[in-house]
Amino acid sequence: MNPQPDILTHVESGVMTLTLNRLERKNSITAAMYALLADAIEQAAADPAIRVVVLQGHETIFCAGNDIGDFLNQPPAGTDSPVFRFLRGIASFPKPLVAAVCGPAVGIGTTLLLHCDLVYAGDNAAFSMPFVNLGLCPEAASSLLVPQMFGYHRAAEALLLGEPFMAEAALEVGLVNRVVPPLEANGVAQAAARKLAAKPPSSLAETKRLMKHGMQAQVLRQMAEEGASFGRMLGEPAAKEAFGAFMDKRKPDFSRL
Repeated sequence: MNPQPDILTHVESGVMTLTLNRLERKNSITAAMYALLADAIEQAAADPAIRVVVLQGHETIFCAGNDIGDFLNQPPAGTDSPVFRFLRGIASFPKPLVAAVCGPAVGIGTTLLLHCDLVYAGDNAAFSMPFVNLGLCPEAASSLLVPQMFGYHRAAEALLLGEPFMAEAALEVGLVNRVVPPLEANGVAQAAARKLAAKPPSSLAETKRLMKHGMQAQVLRQMAEEGASFGRMLGEPAAKEAFGAFMDKRKPDFSRL
């Protein structure tokens, strides 16, 4: 019997659902998974029969971020790498994008939500953006969007300290729309998606375009600048120490840097 794929794709009644399905690795994302996600987002954008996309995980875990081993073996090489294709895809996606988030949402697991239109969180959701702790910088235009959404000081707490914040705090700063019991989150997201799919697609697309229009170019520029810094910093001593410590299961020591 073939194992299930790491990304499950299901299309029904105009809704494409993309489910992170790598529970044994806490839904950490590999380059191959980014490629599948990027292809699916591109397909959904082009197919008039798909009106809404839902991103979801499991009720116990949304996404633990990048798969560190895969990431070190296949670091993003240029703007056409799968992770950047995925990020550009969600940033410019013209149709409604809905997410359901339960359990840990680490790194990209949090920053991808900045590009979703509706986000529903289980009350067990724990969001974190620990880029500094890995000797890196933010991605997904989070260095632009998080200060705008959270306010500067809360953004600094989230991005400079990199400590987790829970679902109620995410609701307070506007990262999520509602907090529900974990077993209900995916269903609530699906119900919202079905409501959206029943509305006139041209009106949805134009309303989203108008809301995002003033920021779109700036977001893509910020993504490109972050990506250049991220790639450079991957080869620097801080990241090497952080990733080495992660693989050795020890606390990193940045005191000599």
